[in-house]
Amino acid sequence: MSVQRPEGQSAHPELVATELQLNPCDPCRHLTLAEAEANAAYDWSKATDCRVLLKRHRATGECLTPEPE
Repeated sequence: MSVQRPEGQSAHPELVATELQLNPCDPCRHLTLAEAEANAAYDWSKATDCRVLLKRHRATGECLTPEPE
């Protein structure tokens, strides 16, 4: 028996959380995409690396994306 999701909901809610950002800068967009691809490939180490690099990038002050609360 398959479980049905309401229309519009992702099977991977952890991948949707990053879509809430408004106008991410290019490095943010690249790292977010790389993290999603790593998660899809079950490469947890690479996904973690992407999250760390994204957090470092946002801490530099060069990032145009507001820090999530």
